Amino acid sequence: MYDVDDWELVARAQAGDAEAFAALVRRHQNPVIRFCQRMTRSVPDAEDLAQETFVRLHRHLHRLRPDAKFTTALFGIARNLTLNFLRGQARRAWFWRSAPEFAEIPAPKSAEPSELLRVSEIESALESEIARLTPEHREVLLLREFEGLDYEAIARVTGCRIGTVRSRLARAREQLRVHLEALGGEF
Repeated sequence: MYDVDDWELVARAQAGDAEAFAALVRRHQNPVIRFCQRMTRSVPDAEDLAQETFVRLHRHLHRLRPDAKFTTALFGIARNLTLNFLRGQARRAWFWRSAPEFAEIPAPKSAEPSELLRVSEIESALESEIARLTPEHREVLLLREFEGLDYEAIARVTGCRIGTVRSRLARAREQLRVHLEALGGEF
C-alpha cells in the first residue's frame, strides 16, 4: 500500500479497512515517534505519545477531511498530546532526564574515526541545545527541519499565524546558532 496516497488510506480506513489504517501507522510511526522524542527527550514517553496519537487518530477518523496534508492533522494530534504531557510534567514538578535518549544516526562507512567522533559530538551538542529551547520554539524547529513541514502546515498544526511560525523558527535557529558557537562551533 506504499503507492497509495495518505488520504486514500484514510478513506479506506473510514470505510472499515483495518489494513489501510495499519498502513498509515507503519508509514508515519517513525516520524511521529521522532518528533515526540525530541520534544520529551524520552524514548519510552515518545513511544507512548505516538501510540496515543494513533489511537486518537483512529477514534476521530470520521472527522478527517482532505482539506490539507494528512501529516498536518497527524502532527497536530501528536503536538497537542506532547504539549499536554509536558504541561503535566511541569505541574508535577518532574524534571527532564539528564541525558537525552536519542536514536543514533548511522554514520557513513567511509568516514575516518576522527570525523565520526566529530560528527557524533556535533549531533550530541545539537540535540542538547534543541532540548534547551522552549516547547514553542522546539516544536516549530522540529516540524520544519526534521519533519519537513512547510510554514502553512506548521501554522495549522500549532494554531499560530504563519508570521508567528516564521518568527519562532528564526528565534529558534538564532538561539541554536548562538549556543553552538559558544560551544566552539562555526555555524
